[in-house]
Amino acid sequence: MRWVVVAPGDPDDADAPAPSVVVIGEALVDIVVRPDGTRTEAPGGSPMNVAVALARLGVPTQLATSLGDDEHGKLIKAHLQRSGVVLTPGSESMEKTSTAIAHLQADGSAHYEFDIRWAPERPVVPSPTVFHAGSIALWLEPGGDTVRQCLERAARDGVLVTLDPNIRPAVLPDAGCVRDRFHELAQNADVVKLSAEEAAYLYPQLDAEGVVERLMQTGVQLVAITDENRGTLIVSGRNSVVVRPPLVSVSDTIGAGDTFMGALIQQLLTRGLVEAVRDARGLAPNELVAICRFANRAAAVTVSRQGADPPWLGELQPELVTAGGPRSHGG
Repeated sequence: MRWVVVAPGDPDDADAPAPSVVVIGEALVDIVVRPDGTRTEAPGGSPMNVAVALARLGVPTQLATSLGDDEHGKLIKAHLQRSGVVLTPGSESMEKTSTAIAHLQADGSAHYEFDIRWAPERPVVPSPTVFHAGSIALWLEPGGDTVRQCLERAARDGVLVTLDPNIRPAVLPDAGCVRDRFHELAQNADVVKLSAEEAAYLYPQLDAEGVVERLMQTGVQLVAITDENRGTLIVSGRNSVVVRPPLVSVSDTIGAGDTFMGALIQQLLTRGLVEAVRDARGLAPNELVAICRFANRAAAVTVSRQGADPPWLGELQPELVTAGGPRSHGG
């Protein structure tokens, strides 16, 4: 059975190869302003970064997004092609490609200014194993409603749904609206990844364990909460572990969480754990540790170099420690 969301008049291409993962969400150009004032432009956007991370890790991946027929759109398409990501039909529907200005701080963190346009067509694709959504695309209309419909359809059709809100308060509605929409979307998700900051924003009265409990009450089966100081808490069924990330010299943190998300999905696929995620017993602690260590190593490669540049599968070695003032990072 194919999983499709068909807009009126969309073609039904039954011969298209089935992707393992379909990602829906914004793709944009990051204009990075470094502390010394230098500026660079590079493809970005959390969902696009997740798609790139997946493809570079060997997972057949399609991206449903909104691009313009302009120089920024061409930059993104070339980046996706080099990484092996396929755009779904209708992804080049905008007059202008979105941008985000990232102002880097001396510690490698970033503050953002966004110019986002989000009006995707409903993707028509063969049935994926995983459907992923996240970031600004969850809230920004008119595309937010399209994303919600896609998640609901995927959940009904038994597709594993993964969710990463990647919250940017500066471009979102008020916090109450964000929490309500996230709670609604999480009811269709099997896997949710949050940073510690996002967990505190969504559930300010709860600690990490309380956030996990609240999400699992909605039906989420696996929760990962990344924390630079504590390590990553990953919970499945009755089992939970905390895994510290490796020490690495940080260039900047752009795309780290997206890489972690992509690597987590890749591990569920390559280890054959997609169905096991839904088992009430959950994944075994040793499986959670192995998945989290791999995702942490992938994120460590990304933070060790400039911009959202996820690793290729061949780059991931058993250990990653670099010289020159190593420090830990959160995925």
